[in-house]
Amino acid sequence: MTRLAHERHCQEIAHQIGELRAVVTSGADLSRAVPTTPDWSLEELVRHLGGALRWVALMVRTGAVEETPEEDVPEFEGPGVRGDAAALDAWLAESGELVVGALRKAGPDARVWSWAGIDTAGFWARRMTHEVTVHRADATLAAGLPYEVAPEVAADAVDEWLEIVEWAQRTMPDDEVHALRGPLRTLHLHATDTEAEWLIRLDEDGVSWSRGHEKATVALRGPLTWVLLAFYRRITLDDPRVEVLGERKVLEHWLELASFG
Repeated sequence: MTRLAHERHCQEIAHQIGELRAVVTSGADLSRAVPTTPDWSLEELVRHLGGALRWVALMVRTGAVEETPEEDVPEFEGPGVRGDAAALDAWLAESGELVVGALRKAGPDARVWSWAGIDTAGFWARRMTHEVTVHRADATLAAGLPYEVAPEVAADAVDEWLEIVEWAQRTMPDDEVHALRGPLRTLHLHATDTEAEWLIRLDEDGVSWSRGHEKATVALRGPLTWVLLAFYRRITLDDPRVEVLGERKVLEHWLELASFG
């Protein structure tokens, strides 16, 4: 498998921010609850994301060697006035410019603290790409607007999530992912509109995975965008855009315990 290049991640962050800005300025009700992040309204979701982008931008720009407190990030919380779509849009645009500019200037190998032990700007370029990609889905679906993502970006998002699950398994002894250990079960993710496929193996040693096609205990099939969103629990397994074949409870158990994003 080929991971996306640093510049491709930077380009995608900029693109996704542009698409999210279109949601903000679409006339959608900013106070509307977001079903996939039920503790947030649409505006609160955008403020969360913009603050995260500014936090990463500051760490990358300063070459942070430890986590930067949120209170040290200028304009972290966004515009003072709530419900002002124009002000929120301008702040989000600037947030995107700050992080993309910092990531491009730093380059992928610059040393920057991360929570995953991959202390590079490249880690943050990839992480922010998929943070924005999935949260744009939250906002877009809440606003009742169409959503799509480039196949290579969706595939990279699935890869990243699986890598983070493996990381949690290695480094977090109390994480729920360890409850997935047990007799051999396999999950197959099958994109019907591209060649992207994954096989996830659950056994007594924990979680492992690879790209490829193989008969499995349960399969999740559909266009890659919707496989991604089901895998991230942004749509339900009953959504008509995806299909579950085999032992559905195995997939449900995975989605319950291997949660992220």
